[in-house]
Parts: sequence; structure tokens; C-alpha cells
Amino acid sequence: MRKISATRKKESVRYTDSDPLPNHDFVIETECLVKKFGSKTVLRKIDLSLRKGDFLALFGPNGAGKTTFLQVLSSQMLPTTGKVYVSGFDTQSDREEIHRRIGVVSHDPYLYNNLSADENLKFYAKMYDVSGQPEEIEALLERVGLSAYKNDAVHTFSRGMQQRLSIARAVIHDPLVLLLDEPFNGLDQQGVDDLKKLLKGFQNQGKTIVMASHHLNLGAELCSHAAVLSFGRIVFMAHQSKINKADFKQTYLKYAGDTLTPIPDKPARKTVGKPV
Repeated sequence: MRKISATRKKESVRYTDSDPLPNHDFVIETECLVKKFGSKTVLRKIDLSLRKGDFLALFGPNGAGKTTFLQVLSSQMLPTTGKVYVSGFDTQSDREEIHRRIGVVSHDPYLYNNLSADENLKFYAKMYDVSGQPEEIEALLERVGLSAYKNDAVHTFSRGMQQRLSIARAVIHDPLVLLLDEPFNGLDQQGVDDLKKLLKGFQNQGKTIVMASHHLNLGAELCSHAAVLSFGRIVFMAHQSKINKADFKQTYLKYAGDTLTPIPDKPARKTVGKPV
């Protein structure tokens, strides 16, 4: 584990569970991140730094590498080359510590179909040693709109209801970092509104969020920074204040349109603590 200061100076340091991460430190950092599957390069020398409270909306066409990037950040996959740090922990050597500090919503809801909504959350609460389980679970189910279905088995849930429960599962342990892969998929309008409210609340609490999405308007509305991933490289990044939301689709197509050809590998540092 290590501490990384805003001036890029690196030094060895150890944190205990009670030690807060200093605000000037990067909560997520990738250094020349490359991920390959055989001879195919999926992520190409990505350098990215996120601070506490940053909300990065990551856009890109199918196959751009968004899901792979999130899986590497969560340590579900290891980089082929390069380094990835989450809350100062190395994804290659500190995976258990990282898992305690992140919440993940992916295409797989990670739910037990034969258990009820309440039982699923109790299982994950116990796994993460969450105190005050009944109260916390009841409040979470209320926030995701499932309190009326808490005793129903998950296999009876619609795709949208499973997505709501998956979101509750991801935040049951109050993680520092949220990694969200298309979290709005399957949600009805009420579910979309509920999730927007939750995400804004999480950002106000200082959680660092990375969300991959095809919903340009939603992402541009919620994020502090927007980025476009194309052919495994971040080809565009801007602070929300620099984004013309009414015209963002044109910006996206400019960088991720079907007419683009693969971009040669050329690393570029992307630091997201200040407007760019």
C-alpha cells in the first residue's frame, strides 16, 4: 500500500482502518494501464487520477473497454502491465483491502435468486460486518423502492427490481468508491429518479464514483467530469463546467463516432481533481 500526494511524490506509508485518506490524495490512480487478452489490446496506456468526491462518467461505444476498465479498477481483473491503486492500495497485492472499500454494480447483480431481498442484504451486511443491520437494511430498501417487496424471492423480481437491489447490495457497507457499469439499465422512470438522487447524495458525502454509461444526458448531468473511451484509450475528458450539455452528443460523436480508426498508443496523464 502507498500514499500518493498531489505533487506526484511517492512514499511508503501504512494506513489503519481508522486513518482517513487525506483529501489531497488520489483515491483512484492508474499508471500506464494496459490490459490484453491474448494478442488483443483492450486498454491502452491509461493514466488517470481521481480525487475524493470526483464523479467520472465514462462514455464510449460497445467494445471500447469500459467494462474491462471497471473490472480492472475493482481488481476483478489484473492489468497486463501498469499499476492501479484504489485508496492507496495496489490492486495486484491488496485486493481484500480494496474490496472492503468499493461497491460494484455490474451486468451481474450478484444476488441469490432463492433468497428474499431482505435476506440478500442481510447476507452481504454480515459479510462486511455492518452494524445495525435491520435498521440499515430497512432504510436501504426504502431508498431503492423495494421495501414492499423485502420478503419476496429475487427470482420473482423484474430486471429493474434486481437492478435496484443490486444497487442496495453495492452500498450496504458504505464504500468509499463506487464502480457502476450501466446502473440505469432496466430501471423505470421512478427508478431512474431514485438512482439519480442516491448518486447525488453519495457524491455529496465525498464518495468517488466511476460510472460507465451510454446515457449521455444522464451522465453529463450527474458527473463532475466526463470522459470518452475509444479503442481502449481516453480520447476526451472535461470538467462538467466545460461541457455543453445540449451539444454533448456532438462532442461524443466527434471522439467516438463509427468513422474513427484506432489511435496509436500514446500515454497522456488525466488528472481529475481540477477543471480541465
